[in-house]
Amino acid sequence: MAFIKLQFKPGVNRDQTDYSNEGGWWDCDKIRFRSGYPEKIGGWQKATPNTFQGVCRQMWNWVTTYTDNLMALGTHQKAYIENAGYYYNITPLRLVDPTLNTPDTDNCIYTDTTAPNTITVQLPNPHLASTGDFVEISGVVGPVGGIPASEINGNHEITVVSGIVFTFTVSSTVTSNVSGSGGTAIQIDFEIPPGNAINTAGYGWGTGTWSRGAWGLGSTEPVYLPQRDWWFDNFDNDLVLNIRNGEPYWWVRGTTVDPSNALATRAITLQQYATDNAFDPNAVPVKVMQLLVSQQDKHLIAFGAVPFGSTNPVDFDPLLIRWADQDTPADWTPTATNTAGDIRVSRGSRIVRALPTRQEILVWTDSHLFTLQFLGTTDVFGLQEYADNISVASPRAMATAANITYWMGQDKFYAYTGRVETLPCTLRNHVFQNLNVTQSDQIVCGTNEQWNEVWWFYPTANSDYNNAYVVYNHLEKIWYYGTIDRTAWLDTPLKRYPQAANTPLTDFAAGYTYNHEDGIDDDAAPMVSYIQSSDFDIEDGEQFMLCRRVIPDIGFNGSTANEPDVTMQIRARNFPGSSLSSDPSEGKLVVETSVDQYTDQIFIRARARQMAFKIQSENLGVQWQLGAPRLDARSDGRR
Repeated sequence: MAFIKLQFKPGVNRDQTDYSNEGGWWDCDKIRFRSGYPEKIGGWQKATPNTFQGVCRQMWNWVTTYTDNLMALGTHQKAYIENAGYYYNITPLRLVDPTLNTPDTDNCIYTDTTAPNTITVQLPNPHLASTGDFVEISGVVGPVGGIPASEINGNHEITVVSGIVFTFTVSSTVTSNVSGSGGTAIQIDFEIPPGNAINTAGYGWGTGTWSRGAWGLGSTEPVYLPQRDWWFDNFDNDLVLNIRNGEPYWWVRGTTVDPSNALATRAITLQQYATDNAFDPNAVPVKVMQLLVSQQDKHLIAFGAVPFGSTNPVDFDPLLIRWADQDTPADWTPTATNTAGDIRVSRGSRIVRALPTRQEILVWTDSHLFTLQFLGTTDVFGLQEYADNISVASPRAMATAANITYWMGQDKFYAYTGRVETLPCTLRNHVFQNLNVTQSDQIVCGTNEQWNEVWWFYPTANSDYNNAYVVYNHLEKIWYYGTIDRTAWLDTPLKRYPQAANTPLTDFAAGYTYNHEDGIDDDAAPMVSYIQSSDFDIEDGEQFMLCRRVIPDIGFNGSTANEPDVTMQIRARNFPGSSLSSDPSEGKLVVETSVDQYTDQIFIRARARQMAFKIQSENLGVQWQLGAPRLDARSDGRR
């Protein structure tokens, strides 16, 4: 008998049929290729046991002059600064309505034994809050109704009972009824309202065009209310942040060395920052799509903004680019003696994203790509169109690796190398024909520079959250894919491992960040990893193939299990359109066996016109690399 060496082309191809892709790989999950050979990807562990609240969509990492290694996280409910594994809540506080008096909070805490885990707060004036908002309470002297003051003081998600009453839950049990207690130094601050975790469809009056349907029916077509997205950038030690198509903010890193004091401050509006620095707050754009710092020339730039002279968010221009004076982010008033100014993108209907690269800032609209460059003249910045008739899948669907910018469009992938090119992809149909388009804003792109990879995380057609990924290895120019739940990704040189975020959908209060490429398991749980070849045959499938023996070639370097092993399968069928063979006379449907580091050969019996090879691991502590196994096979007739 002759041995067949099972060597397959690197990368996974789903844009051809299984049979036409003979000699290649067809299916996989949680694998990558090293020098053309597949292996299990690296594992991940929680970066810290502490949790954040909400679905994280954006992360940003920088180091201050105080040597703080800070990471900003933005969720649909809050904004945080992470340092040394601790999360500091920097969510801006809601401005008090100037037409109302400051609420009198003296002895405003109530308890009732009929609601044993509920605290009621009653104010003399309207609180203007909604159910799901968050409130920060301090200064309560307790216990109140048997509830310790430490449980009442803190950050709480509230349920609104009336215009002046709201409630929240605590873990302890109320032991007595109390009407109006807590002391005379109670401080109550409301955070800005949370946003949507995902794009949410809305119906009813006010969502459609006037008189579109029958009177009083409103719209029968959904209007999608966007998910809450944050943008971050640092200006020296401080952080600039904004809600996408919302208000801009500024967070000041305090001047004390102790981070517990310096980081525990709230972000303020950019208007308030301008006021604090003696500049005109009315010149600050009150609504922006994205804030970005042009680090080389130190301009704070707003992509999509309310024009100068307006403080009304309704005047928002989605194609307008404005910038503050150089190195003076609080001064947005253009004068003859400063560099503040603006420029308008000429084509497209809205700016989707701005991304700084080595010598320019790439600006995507929904249909065009522009570059913004610092000129150093009286014009300050210049705008040049680079490509038209393009598409962008989401505001975070792009990343730069090895001086090339890659992004995901609505139906294909692109690369910007100085010019825009379509990126050849062997998984194009697999991705775009199984994509939840209504949730495409969740798509996030990031790099894994250690492995020369660009990752896209996206929601499949049957999911409302990111549950799959596709990877482009830009060094080997190959693709592979898999399944994983990740909502944000950041590969930063300031952290040892790539950072990722995820929040269980059942509990928005328990989000975690993960160190990827840390270990070989799924956060101390087994990781299922596999790869399967396309079908192969003998003599173009005219003859049946009889397989009796396999010589495995599998390495287990890096495994932590005492006896690491994988499952190897020979999967048989007779025709491309048929199911796997189940005729006992032709061998088993799937010939499966375990392979460990001491296995030298495996005796099997499989007979079919076509066969596929699969290797899979699902045990704890197993790391594997596949080489070139050999299959002992011969022709065995036509029937």
